[in-house]
Amino acid sequence: MKNIVIINGHPDKKSYNSALAQTYYDGAKQGSPAVKILNIADFDFNPNLQFGYRQRTKLEPDLLNAIDLIKKADHIVWVFPMWWSGLPAILKGFIDRTFLPGITYQPVENKNVPEKLLKGKTARIIMTSDSPKWYDRYFNGRPAINQLKQGTLKFCGIKSVKVTYIATIKNSSQEFRSKWLNRVLELGKNLK
Repeated sequence: MKNIVIINGHPDKKSYNSALAQTYYDGAKQGSPAVKILNIADFDFNPNLQFGYRQRTKLEPDLLNAIDLIKKADHIVWVFPMWWSGLPAILKGFIDRTFLPGITYQPVENKNVPEKLLKGKTARIIMTSDSPKWYDRYFNGRPAINQLKQGTLKFCGIKSVKVTYIATIKNSSQEFRSKWLNRVLELGKNLK
C-alpha cells in the first residue's frame, strides 16, 4: 500500500484545479486507503520565508502536519495552475516554508550538493495553463515545471517526476474539462 499526498496549490477551493485534485484523490482512494489531500487554501501560515535561511521562522501547525505527511509519502501529487509562467504565490510560499534544510535536504559541509532526504519517493505534477504546451516549452522554457521538478523535487531526491500539462483552460469546453477529469481519475486509480 502506497502513502499518497495530493497538494492542491490553487488558492480557490472552487477552482478546476481543486476538482482535479479531488478527482485524483477519488481514483487513488480506490487502490490505496492511505491517501491525503492538502488544500493549501485551508492552511493558516505565513508564506513569507521571513529570515531567509539565516534563521528559521517558527513552523505553524498546518506546515508541521504537511511536512510529516510529505516525509511519510511514497508518492506526492502537485496540482496547480501556471500563472505568469510560475507557481501561484501561495504554493511557492508553502514550498519556501516546508522544503527546508534538515527537512527535505541536508547541506553537507565542503560540498556543493546536499544530502537528498526525499529519496525513494515519486511525484506527479498536474498543471493547468492558458498557454499551449508548445508555447510553454519552446518560447518560455517550461519555467514552472523546471522550477518544481528540477529545482525543488529532484534537488531533494525525488528522481521520478511525471508531468501532466492541461491546456488551454481559458474558454475551454465542458467536454474538454470532463475528458481531463477522467484522465486524472485514471492516473489516481493507477497511482501514477
